[in-house]
Amino acid sequence: MSSDRIPRRAALLGLTALCGCGFAPVYGDGNALRGRIGYETEASVAGFVLRGRLEERLGVAAAPRYLLTVTQTSQRTTAAITSDGDITRLNLIGTANWSLSEATTGNEIETGQVETFTGFAATGSTSATQAAEDEAARRLAVARADMIVSRLLILSPVLPT
Repeated sequence: MSSDRIPRRAALLGLTALCGCGFAPVYGDGNALRGRIGYETEASVAGFVLRGRLEERLGVAAAPRYLLTVTQTSQRTTAAITSDGDITRLNLIGTANWSLSEATTGNEIETGQVETFTGFAATGSTSATQAAEDEAARRLAVARADMIVSRLLILSPVLPT
C-alpha cells in the first residue's frame, strides 16, 4: 500500500465518523434559522445595509418564527495626523446591539453586542472624503451583520423548534 493512500483513507474515515455523530453544516437545510427570522433595524442607510446583509446570509421569512432587533451606533476617530496637523486617515468604530426573540410571544431568547471598526482616507477633496466615509459606513454595517450571523449560527442548534 502506498503512503499517499493512508491520508486519503484517514480523511474518509474521519468524514464517516462526523456523519455518524449528528454533525450538520450550519448553512444546510437543517439550520434552525434559515428563512425563519424577521428583521427590525433602524430607518437609516446603515440599517438598510445591515438588514440586506442579514437577509442575504439568513434568508427572508414569509412567516417569521423569530425576530432579530438590531440597533447600531458609530463614531469617527482620528487615526493618522501629519506633522502639519492635517488628518489623513480616520477610523469608523461601530457597535451593534442585537436581540433575538420569539416573533409570536416576544420572549427574548438571546441578546448580544458586536463591535468592529474600519478606516478610510481623508485626503483629497471634501466630496472624496465624504464618499470614502460613506463606503466605510457600508463596510462597517456589513461587518457587524456578519458578526451577528456568526453568533446566531452558533446559537441555532439549541433554539426551540
